[in-house]
Amino acid sequence: MPAITSSAFPEHTLETAPAAARRTMEAVAKKSGYLPSAVGRLATSPQLLDGFLKISAIFESTTLDPLSREVVIMTIATRNECHVCVAMHTAKLTALGADEALIAALRDAGAPPLSDERLQAVRQFTLDVLAAAGAVDDDSLGSFLAHGYTAQNALEVVLGIGAYTMSTLANRLTGAPIDAQIAAFA
Repeated sequence: MPAITSSAFPEHTLETAPAAARRTMEAVAKKSGYLPSAVGRLATSPQLLDGFLKISAIFESTTLDPLSREVVIMTIATRNECHVCVAMHTAKLTALGADEALIAALRDAGAPPLSDERLQAVRQFTLDVLAAAGAVDDDSLGSFLAHGYTAQNALEVVLGIGAYTMSTLANRLTGAPIDAQIAAFA
């Protein structure tokens, strides 16, 4: 059976997108200053596009600090090999002033533990949640909590896993390319 290519997922513009996706696409373009290719492709399903943007905004409003959220996202992005998410979130980490060594380690799924023990705790907990389909053992949860995270944060990690599993899988399915605006971070 021949492989289905990304041609099954057109890169919609505001003019070609399904009507239900246009308002969302306009909001992304206004916020970003351009319309990301990934958004144009995800617009094929207005519900997926809207759902991802809503859940990612909710994740951004959690009590996890910005660097911890980005660790969750980059852990999912590298695990799922989503080059678009890795580039986008490398740009975000750079904007947050993250250390270059931290960014390099997060971009490498096989990297040794992060030098920042607290950020390593959230990275490891994210991987543990994925490996155990949520049924982490007491040691895993205890280690996460011992680094200053809370039970609420543990559930917020699950929220981030859900949001970014959705986007990484969708970006890979659609063959979303890296936009020129983030190419330097690829």
